[in-house]
Amino acid sequence: MLLIESSLVLVAIVFAFTFPTAGSHWFEVSERGFVRLARRRGLAIVVVGLTALVLRAALLPILPVPEPVVHDEFGYLLAADTFAHGRLTNPTHPMWVHFETFSILQKPTYQCFAQPAQGLILAAGKVIGGHPFWGVWFSAGLMCSAICWMLQGWLPPRWALLGGLLAVLRLSTFSYWANSYWGGALGAIGGALVLGALPRIKRSQRVRDALLMGLGLAILANSRPYEGFVFSLPFALALFAWMLGKHRPPIQVSLRRVVLPLSLLMALTAAGMGYYFWRVTGNPVRMPYQVERETYAAAPFFRWQSPTSQPIYHHKVMQRMYVDEELVGSALARSPAGMIAKGVLAWTFYLGPVLTFPLLMMLIILPYGFSWKQVTGRTRFLLLTCAISLVGLGLETLFFTPHYAAPLAGLIFVFVLQAMRRLQLWRWRVERTGLFMTRAIPVICVIMFLLRAAAVPLHIPLTESYAPAWYQRGPESFGRAAILADLQRIPGRQLVIVRYKPGHEPFEEWVYNDARIDDAKVVWSREMSSPENEELIRYFKDRNASVVEADEKPPRLLPYQPQ
Repeated sequence: MLLIESSLVLVAIVFAFTFPTAGSHWFEVSERGFVRLARRRGLAIVVVGLTALVLRAALLPILPVPEPVVHDEFGYLLAADTFAHGRLTNPTHPMWVHFETFSILQKPTYQCFAQPAQGLILAAGKVIGGHPFWGVWFSAGLMCSAICWMLQGWLPPRWALLGGLLAVLRLSTFSYWANSYWGGALGAIGGALVLGALPRIKRSQRVRDALLMGLGLAILANSRPYEGFVFSLPFALALFAWMLGKHRPPIQVSLRRVVLPLSLLMALTAAGMGYYFWRVTGNPVRMPYQVERETYAAAPFFRWQSPTSQPIYHHKVMQRMYVDEELVGSALARSPAGMIAKGVLAWTFYLGPVLTFPLLMMLIILPYGFSWKQVTGRTRFLLLTCAISLVGLGLETLFFTPHYAAPLAGLIFVFVLQAMRRLQLWRWRVERTGLFMTRAIPVICVIMFLLRAAAVPLHIPLTESYAPAWYQRGPESFGRAAILADLQRIPGRQLVIVRYKPGHEPFEEWVYNDARIDDAKVVWSREMSSPENEELIRYFKDRNASVVEADEKPPRLLPYQPQ
């Protein structure tokens, strides 16, 4: 798919130099209607969000409701199940050692290891729509609307509308942000609200803009706390510099309309987070993620840290994951090759060839002798924000996935659209070559969207990825979902003991349970020694006990026999 996209970009370049006026009449007619819609800012935001929702719903026949595969997905689904039942966490199960698994705390309480935002949106989908997927679906549409709103604060309306629609095509349809329970959209929403509120606050000092910035900060704190904090630092500095600068409003206006509402919202957020942490970990300033890392992890989180001593593991597969896999991944992330891999992964997810094209063209069309002094203050601030965030991401040593950089999603679209605005004015030998190139970019995005939708019947190969971008496909289920469906059809309640072979792949994890383990139709547990298994079976004496041999191809479900 990337090869096809690159080829279309090359074709567009050739046409721009040879037939720069091709399709001008059709483009002009379309653009007039586009501009009329863009000028109605509120309607444009709604149209972008509804387009994302309608397109994803229309793709359900070829891209059905996803099954969870990745560890974190099961963790977020546990949080969603917990919140949907009206609880913040769950008591530790008396047989918790049998249920230890990745991305889940067992002690001091039984809950997801991550911040609660993703679990809350999944819980809303479960309560309102009957399935957590509808929370993912709604968050993807809301993300595109938030990006469009943000862009309206930095760019003319028609460019903001275009950016929102590009986000629909690249982020909210085929990417894993819209096709898994792993998250990403909420971080992008938080970043967009913070980024879009700043120019509005400086322009008009409205309370609602301060509250929207506070909401964005709250979302970041409860979805991507570290990356959100790094992303937010330049905005805090910019607000202080503005309030103390020569173009500042009266101090009482800033305090009443900006500082006070923003501070109140952040205080409520801090209080709510502290209460949640207290209920989950027993300490209002101790995050669940900290407990998970202290309990299981050996690999460091930041570059300046060293590997810790190995914790005591009850299960070999968990030792293999936290010691072997994570330590190797941490060492790779510290290396130049690892940094390059992070960059390539982020580039393919957020940009690809077609959105990289206007950025590269800037290097060609900028006038000779162009210097940093000619860059506007607004652009300098955006570049500084991006640089600080990238440095912050580079300090992390764990495996990188694109949602780590989700707060930057809206900012990336600002850069792309600014480059397109500059490109459209470029002329080559009097001809408006840059205008044709600019018009070709959204056309190529639409063509690639259609090709991706028809990739299977057209036999276009798609690469598989755990965190798929729009041009990839997600990981296939390793068999758990099919076995679970079979177990749901068997009369009576089930206890499944999961048996792994010595070389089991730790990313293919089966042992995940509902929030109320004792009330679940199916309970998954790890195989331990025969006496320990017998103890578990006695606890669940009213259930049918079976064993799943997870590493068989296909996996096999057998009656339990002690070894």
